Amino acid sequence: MRNLEEYHVDPGLIIISGDSCGANFATVICHILVNKRDLPKVRAQVLLYPGLQGLDFHLPSYQQNASVPILFRKLVVYLCFRYLNKKPSHLEDVLQNRHVPESMKQKYKKWISADIIPDEFKIRGYVPQKSTSYKPEVHEAIKEILALTFSPLLAEDSIICKLPESYIVTCEFDVLRDDGLLYKKRLEDNGVQVTWYHSESGFHGILAFFGYGIFSFFSAKKIMDRTVSYINSL
Repeated sequence: MRNLEEYHVDPGLIIISGDSCGANFATVICHILVNKRDLPKVRAQVLLYPGLQGLDFHLPSYQQNASVPILFRKLVVYLCFRYLNKKPSHLEDVLQNRHVPESMKQKYKKWISADIIPDEFKIRGYVPQKSTSYKPEVHEAIKEILALTFSPLLAEDSIICKLPESYIVTCEFDVLRDDGLLYKKRLEDNGVQVTWYHSESGFHGILAFFGYGIFSFFSAKKIMDRTVSYINSL
């Protein structure tokens, strides 16, 4: 971004994009850049089935798609531990949200809660979670999962309202679906323009199969076509 002329980049058309954990990185980078006065403003963020929070692993999509390939619910938490260079010794406790203090659950339930998810996304076998006991030792072992650099959904409105126009893709058969839905709502509530595409038959990582002939999925082509159309419209 400091060398746009060298790369022949239009400073008014910078887009930051990613899929899955890459969408998490793109989101965090956009959060960091909102107050950078010495760099061009980002025109848009393009987020494909993003993972955006480590606070609640019992959202409807986590329950409904817990055993759907290629990203299982338990695998999400395992990968979180590996990314943070932690031993996954408290994996089951984190799956039960025992790593989150009650005060934090109450503070952020206005942004991260099954109650915010539209009802049409709860009809496929969602059961509200019973309260679980907090374990301070689990929180201490994995507290980085609740930092803004890992859970950008926890950022304050003062950051969210400054974010660029956004394009979000969610997939119905994806444990991370509700992260995208919650972020969409947060952006819209803060006056950020959002274009949303929901793949009703898509699963997590489906774009990895795009262009592989008989191994391709039509849903992946639709996601790609919609994403390219959005970018071309800017």
